[in-house]
Formats: sequence, C-alpha cells, structure tokens
Amino acid sequence: MGAAELKDLLARSRAMIPAALGRTDMSHLLRGRSIGLLFFEDSTRTRLSFTMAAQRLGATTLDIGAGGSSVSKGETLIDTALNVEAIGAAALVVRAKQSGAAHQIAQPAKIPVLNGGDGRHEHPTQGLLDALTIAESLGRSAIFDLSGLSIAIVGDVFSSRVARSNIAALTALGAQVIVVGPPTLAPTSMTTLGCKVEHDLDEVLPSVDAVMMLRVQFERHGEAPPGSPDARPSSIISVRAYREGYALTSARAAMLKPHAVVLHPGPINRGLEMDQDVADGPRSAVLRQVTHGVAVRMASLCWCLGIPA
Repeated sequence: MGAAELKDLLARSRAMIPAALGRTDMSHLLRGRSIGLLFFEDSTRTRLSFTMAAQRLGATTLDIGAGGSSVSKGETLIDTALNVEAIGAAALVVRAKQSGAAHQIAQPAKIPVLNGGDGRHEHPTQGLLDALTIAESLGRSAIFDLSGLSIAIVGDVFSSRVARSNIAALTALGAQVIVVGPPTLAPTSMTTLGCKVEHDLDEVLPSVDAVMMLRVQFERHGEAPPGSPDARPSSIISVRAYREGYALTSARAAMLKPHAVVLHPGPINRGLEMDQDVADGPRSAVLRQVTHGVAVRMASLCWCLGIPA
C-alpha cells in the first residue's frame, strides 16, 4: 500500500472514531451482511475490536476458533474458510499461527480476506491503529505526515508481526524507525525492512518522539513464560537481565522528550517490559490504541468491501 492510499485509510479511520465510541451511528453501512471471524490463535483486543467494528457497522459476525471448529478434527484452514464463505460471509478476518495463512486463504476465496495477524509475518490493522495513535498523539493527524519523527520499537522485534507492520506503515508515512533489543531479538538483518537497529536503549530514548514496547514472545521461542519455574529463555540471558537492559522503567521514561508518547500492542507483561506507573501514566497511549483499533477495523472492513467513504 502506497503512502497516499495509507493516508486515505487512516483519515477514514479517524473519521470513524466517534462511531467506534458509539457517539454516532454508522450501522447502515454493513447492515444485512455477515463477517466471518476465523481466529485460530488466541486473541483479546483484535478479536473483540473486529467484533465491535462489525457491530458498529450493522453487520453480524460468524465466530470460528480452532478449538470449536472442524479444524480440531483435521480440516484445513482453507476448507474452513471456504465453508464460512459458502454459508454467506461477506468478508473473512483470519488470525493464525502460520505465517502466510491469510494470503493462502485469499487465493481461492471470492470475498475479501483481512489479515488479523499471521505468525511472525504481519498484523496490518495493528500497524494502522498504531500509526493513527502516534499521529494523533503528536499532532500529525491532519495529513498523517510523520516526516521528522523518530520512533523506537523495543523488545522482541524478531518475533513480532506487529513490528513488521509498524515498520512498513511508519516509514511509508515518513518516520524514522529504530528497533532496539538484544542482538538475539533485534538482529542487524532487520535493517532490510528499512529501519535502524540499535542495542542500547538508554542511548536511543532521549532522541525519539514515541516508543513502542513489545512483549517477549516466549511461546514463539519454544520457551516457558516469565514467572514459570521452568523459565530459562535461550533468546535472552535471563528475565532479570532483559529487564535491566530493555524495560521501560520510570527512570527510563523520564529520559524521554516532554511530548514523547508510550505505546504497547498488548498484552503487557507488567514489570518485565514496562513499569506499572509507565503503562498507566500520562505518557501512555495504550488504551487509546485499543479504541483506535475499533475505528481502524471499521474503516478496513468498509474499504475491503468497497463501501464509499
């Protein structure tokens, strides 16, 4: 997606914020249609916000999960999707552990397919809502030009589909993106995506206008989560060492520019990625991200279904 089309979609998302909050009514736009939600991987924010987006637009939802569908009996994701299409869905939202799953389903499908997150690959609507939140927070939402801004993405960048979509969106809008983390989680090869790579968070923080913290995705490294007696992550030296080097503590947050904003796509491991007073503090745009997620997904559904702006 080019910058012009991206800006148009973001402007459309911005215009839908009142409807996302229930303050205006746009239920006529998709009334009588059904949206298939194929969530083969756990989700809270993405699933609920797509559900709310469909409802705000007047659509009903067909909810499918791996545990409650014939996928658990051996049916392929593609066959499941095509059956939901045959039932009468107007569009599909797909979330899966397999990178490329949404693309594979879109090939035989005759209806629009939206990627709700696929493996380590992409999470396009998350990238859109983050761009909207950053632009609004920094006074750039009139034209969505992020030129001159520097944005840090911190943590398990290698495993993060959110990071990949954000790098694509933010750089297209003119921002400089710096990914920060230990070499195992932020390898120098990430520069091929158009970002800078740094390993010293304390050196980067004073120069950025926004910082997005990422969760360490222990499940994608085949490791035990923090707090487990079996937690011995090979991707980082230790949970304690990771916190010392890369957590957004209160002291580190004080190093940021006065206007800088803090984001996190969720879920947050409080005390590991960021301190509680930072996550809930005046710089935090975390809950605003969630609200914007509904608006972005409303706009994305309308855009994919050819509903005029």
